Amino acid sequence: MIDPPEPALSDALGPSEAMEPARLPVPSGLGRLLVLAVVFVCAACGLVYELELVALATYLVGDSVTQASVVLSLMVFAMGIGALLAKRLRCRAAVGFGAVETLLALVGGGSAMALYACFAWFGQSRSALVGFSLAIGVLIGAEVPLLMTLIQRVRRQDAGGAVADLFAADYVGALVGGLAFPFLLLPRLGQLTGALVTGAVNAVAGGALVLWLFRRDLSTRSRRLLLLVNVLVLALLATGMLLASSFERAARRAVYGAAVRVAVQTGVQEVVLTGGTGGGAGAGRGRKGSGRPLELYLDGRLRVSADTEYRYHEALVHPAMAGGPHGRVLVLGGGDGLAVREILRYRAVRSVTVVELDPGVVKLARTDFGLANLNCHSLSDPRVHTVTEDAFDWLREFGRGRGPGGSREPGRNRGSGASRESGSGRGSGGPYDVVISDLPDPGITASTKLYSQEFYGLAARMLAPGGRLAVHAGAPTQRPRSYWTVEATVRSVGLATVPYRVPGRFADFSGAPDRAVGLIGPDGPPASRAPVAGTDAQATARIKFWGFVLAARHPPRLGLAPDAPPLAGVTLKGLRADERGAAAGRIPSLQPSTLMHPRYRE
Repeated sequence: MIDPPEPALSDALGPSEAMEPARLPVPSGLGRLLVLAVVFVCAACGLVYELELVALATYLVGDSVTQASVVLSLMVFAMGIGALLAKRLRCRAAVGFGAVETLLALVGGGSAMALYACFAWFGQSRSALVGFSLAIGVLIGAEVPLLMTLIQRVRRQDAGGAVADLFAADYVGALVGGLAFPFLLLPRLGQLTGALVTGAVNAVAGGALVLWLFRRDLSTRSRRLLLLVNVLVLALLATGMLLASSFERAARRAVYGAAVRVAVQTGVQEVVLTGGTGGGAGAGRGRKGSGRPLELYLDGRLRVSADTEYRYHEALVHPAMAGGPHGRVLVLGGGDGLAVREILRYRAVRSVTVVELDPGVVKLARTDFGLANLNCHSLSDPRVHTVTEDAFDWLREFGRGRGPGGSREPGRNRGSGASRESGSGRGSGGPYDVVISDLPDPGITASTKLYSQEFYGLAARMLAPGGRLAVHAGAPTQRPRSYWTVEATVRSVGLATVPYRVPGRFADFSGAPDRAVGLIGPDGPPASRAPVAGTDAQATARIKFWGFVLAARHPPRLGLAPDAPPLAGVTLKGLRADERGAAAGRIPSLQPSTLMHPRYRE
């Protein structure tokens, strides 16, 4: 027989439940184990909701460090509020817990769909993100006091032991939920369906505990009402699962327009292609042909627009190909094959190694008609070797043992087992005459290490004597401090630099993309625009730039190689002006960015 509650606990819980033990359909030991199992499940679901909000905030808003800090701090604060509010429910803990879990299943399970809808149709999701973070936090915070009351009513034990058991189950459940989200739910089900399935599991676990294990504590009316609400919530979540694919397609059309051709979630990011079905002479360079120009989006940010990408890639590649040999070239990033297209226009090029993190992008660059046509099937060229690996890790492993001139010490092992798409071994070995860093914007938190002093130190070790490094360094006019921090970081590894900029962006794009050329309007997708006519001052204010840094061990000179092909977006005179324009905005005395002290913010 279970001992009656102590007087202090009885006073705290109230007369309806605290004065007598729960009447369970199973022995108290088994009942206590079932309560702890539900604690485990609820903790796993709660952590999935938290991670779902963090992932969506990063994807829809950007700057993962800030968004994770905001979401988690709001949720922890709200959990404290929820724990205080739950004190009023402890006198009817079973009913209160059932209501909390039902509401949490609905709010948490539908949060991803609601946030995506706000982003797609209303153009912003920050307010909704704050609201869901607070609501989910309050409901999660209310769970523990109620569960503590229920477990004490199953079998009385000292408070310290009960708390230890409860939190042990809670923390182990959080571990399982934290691992399930990135390795199971996200890759297998996606963000929307994953959240809905988690909500359904949450509702079933909470409902089963209350409606079966503690059913004798409920009045007939309460039992029927809880059952009805649980069924309705499960029906809503199931409907959401059935409509998730249609909802995603409709939301994508609202964001990208009706021209979406490809939308895939790789193991790294969401990849969307729009347009790019037109043919015609010159379509491979993206400036002729019928149909809408191809646009490539990665995690919602516009990375490539066929109307203007040639200006970016010509400015990135061709200055680095001047000033010396360019037979061996390394491209860090550039899985779309567009930088490689420009490199292969030189007959002297003997080998190109492409190190790209996302194999899904490389596959699309080879197999998608529009993207392969735009990059002139460059990744299928026999001189090109592709390696699907993190650029930082590849440089650290492959460049281990290289001296300042790039020669490899004898007897050092290159390593094995690298994931790759083509070529043999780990790609064509260095030293390299040219290294092209075609990576996402430094303001994106995930890219910070690829713009660090350590990264450029590794890249410099891959250069042959007289080799050149070209870096995409972000927007010099929109984010000048970030741009000049890149330049200072490159200089900090002993390389001389020439910063320059090229006009290429004429309007903002939601999400602060690094290669955006468009503006989201009523019709959804960005549309390329020319500079607005008017005074020089007005036109200059509207023009935006891509920023680059050319670096070498000896001071490089910005120019074009004697064997440079005809270019559409870059001229020698224009490069001189681009160099002067960038230098005019220099911010002196900036510190380099390191792994331990990143200095970029989106």
